[in-house]
Amino acid sequence: MKTALSRSLPALCALLAFALAGLIWYTPRHAQRAQAAVSYSGLHVSGNQLLNGAGQAVRPLGVDRSGTEYMCDAAGDTTVFDGPSDAASVAAMMSWHINAVRLPLNEDCWLGINGYPAAQYTAAQYRQAIIDYVNLLTANNLITILDLHWSAPGTQQANKQLAMPDLDHAPAFWTSVANTFKNNSSVIFDLYNEPFTTSWDCWLNGSTAANASPCTDVPFAVAGMQTLVNTVRATGATNVIMLGGLAYANDLSGWLSHKPSDPLNNLAASFHLYNFNTCNYVNCWVLTVAPVAAQVPVIAGEIGENDCAHGFIDMAMAWLDQNNIGYLAWAWDTYNCWSFPSLITDYNGTPTPYGQGLLNHLTDLANGVTPTPTPTPLPGHYCAVHYSASYWTGGMTANITISNISTAAIVGWTLVFTFPGDQQVTAGWSATWSQQGQQVTARDVGYNDVIAAGGSVSIGFNGTWTSNHTDPTVFTLNGVTCNTV
Repeated sequence: MKTALSRSLPALCALLAFALAGLIWYTPRHAQRAQAAVSYSGLHVSGNQLLNGAGQAVRPLGVDRSGTEYMCDAAGDTTVFDGPSDAASVAAMMSWHINAVRLPLNEDCWLGINGYPAAQYTAAQYRQAIIDYVNLLTANNLITILDLHWSAPGTQQANKQLAMPDLDHAPAFWTSVANTFKNNSSVIFDLYNEPFTTSWDCWLNGSTAANASPCTDVPFAVAGMQTLVNTVRATGATNVIMLGGLAYANDLSGWLSHKPSDPLNNLAASFHLYNFNTCNYVNCWVLTVAPVAAQVPVIAGEIGENDCAHGFIDMAMAWLDQNNIGYLAWAWDTYNCWSFPSLITDYNGTPTPYGQGLLNHLTDLANGVTPTPTPTPLPGHYCAVHYSASYWTGGMTANITISNISTAAIVGWTLVFTFPGDQQVTAGWSATWSQQGQQVTARDVGYNDVIAAGGSVSIGFNGTWTSNHTDPTVFTLNGVTCNTV
């Protein structure tokens, strides 16, 4: 469903939004008050911090404004935006205490190729609508992140997420976008939404043909991140550049070792985080995200959860706050708070139950309230494992109970143990099982990904053995050694 929605606030709000550029008005949950805003012009990277032109540290906190990636792909569409894009709608977003908006773009609609825009306007009109909105956002002292969201090679139409940006058109897209916004230092360029090639070398270097090394899993020529960084810098643009990692930007494990060369050293890592991602728990963030954040700015360009609640993002935001990582929640749209998920039910800014979590958190931050920090898992205080196996000649069945003995829910879990003997897992239940040599890994299967504080989950497997069926004695959950009971 893609329909233009009516404007939600009166014209007076539009005038106020312009008149109060440089001020942020805080209204929800607390008495209304105004504070002078930190300027978000002159953005640049220094070490692992994002700074403004005055050298003050800034952290993007905001929302993704979805629609501009898909509202140009159907002949029946008449608007570039899905919903209002006027000053009143920006004022509604600002009432949530945001300082940043991420705007997804469509490669074909921007360039005017492959029959796009298919909607009832031209590429020039699409570009002008984006320019006008970016100008409106920055006039209201908001950081704007422009994201290449949908792209496609050759004559294919850009109507979905692909594994990597295409060599055919992505450089032309970024040449045009960078030239358009290079004089606006409040704009950040997010080079590609969610890469999902399996090769970090492909991510960095791209390829020259379909399925060519190192991009053997991508069926078209790829513009690697180094090519796109070079493309942006060739225009003279000095804007900060964001680069998302692998696994739909959820994996930053190879980011530092494959960091592109930038003559301005003005790069930030983009991390996407949802409750259904693989790296959706604290220990994974400690091991793969925190080391990156220690060296360059990290911005979680998308966070969210698909259960119409906010328990997961509450935990995630607390950890991101502790590690000085900015974040933007998906998305400021009025679909549903489950599969999409949507933050709002209307463009006045009425929150969904999921959106309420973001609103509460940003309101607390704006009012100087420090949210409860996410605890770092500690061995002996995090988990306990009970392992029970029965054996017969050549065969076995094992049942495992994983208990959460911490004071916070465990969201997303991976159990690892090593057989002292020669057992082999043949089939299992209530987990995704894998074995490499003697090491066995069991991951949650979605419906049992949350282990409440004081709660437990039961899993098990069938297996074989030949000469030795000694039980394992050491178990780690999310990288933390568990008590064995």
